[in-house]
This record gives sequence, C-alpha cells and structure tokens, in this order.
Amino acid sequence: MRVDGIVGPITAKALGLDPKVVNPLLDPALVWFDAAWRLKGLKEAPGAADNPAILQWASDQGIPYKGDDVPWCGLFVAHCIGSTLTEEPLPNSPLSARSWLKFGAPTTGQPGAVAVFWRGKPAGWQGHVAFYVGEDAEAYHVLGGNQSNAVSVARILKSRILGFRWPGTVPPGSGKAAKLSKTGKLNDTEQ
Repeated sequence: MRVDGIVGPITAKALGLDPKVVNPLLDPALVWFDAAWRLKGLKEAPGAADNPAILQWASDQGIPYKGDDVPWCGLFVAHCIGSTLTEEPLPNSPLSARSWLKFGAPTTGQPGAVAVFWRGKPAGWQGHVAFYVGEDAEAYHVLGGNQSNAVSVARILKSRILGFRWPGTVPPGSGKAAKLSKTGKLNDTEQ
C-alpha cells in the first residue's frame, strides 16, 4: 500500500468507516476539500494591508503574488490542492481561474470538484474558480476564496459554469450532485 494521504476504501474499512454512510461534504478522502473547509471565514486584510496567510499560500506553492488586492480565488484552490495532494500537477497559471479548465480530469458537479465559472462575458478571459459544495434549482453552491473578500460559500448561477474538474491523482468521486436548499443571495462578482 502506498501512502498518499487519501482515505481510500481499504483505509476507510481499517478505520471502521462505512463508505455508504459518509457525508460527501465531510468525506475524509477529499483531503483538499477538507483543507478548504478549515479555511472558511479567513478574510483579506482591510485597506492596503495584506493577510499574511494568503501571501504564505503563494510562497508555499512558488507562485509570484503581490498582495490580496489581486484576485485570489485561483490561489486558494492551488493552496488547498497543492498542500494536500503533493503529486497533483497544478495548472501553469493557477491565479487565472480559467486555467483550471485544464486541471486534472473532467467530471460532474459533486462535492470537492473544482468548479470554473465565467465572469464578465462567457467567451472573455475573466472567471472564478471554487469547490463544488452542492446545488439548488438555479445555482451552484461553491466554497471558494475571494468571495466577498473571504473564504466563504457562495451561490453562483448554473448558467455561468464552464466546467467541473477532478484531481487526476485521486480516484473518481461519487459523481452524485448534492441537493441543497436555496439559501443566500446570488453572487455575481465573486469579490
């Protein structure tokens, strides 16, 4: 058995976990998603100051980054994946949300999947990247960085999705969408 930090079926059984009853939002196999949840609530520093934790994420991943006034949704995803799945290749330009469309492998909306959205115009260069949490009839609920200047869960219209991606070094997820109730306003700026 190779140590990879992922709780697969054999490890889950050894830990006494029944994979049939694991809450997909708390699945111990989704180590990157767990790392993201632990950061929920972290905020940018106000004014000209920078949050040192956000700057450290960039330093840890070797990503040139000047300050938290620069969009950091891609940096958040890079930190969560890069710090937990050390063998997983990150996109060449992880700060660019749309570069995550080349990450890992295509998948469906399921807890832990990387969700990439357009911002501005569907064919433009701007975007937003976060982790799929669930969905209601009109929106995806995503856990991401730089959502209202913090790590938070936001609702984004389904019509804005460009694609879902799954880490290539991790066995495919359940493929099952998590149905959630419609709570909170729609986020259309991700800032």
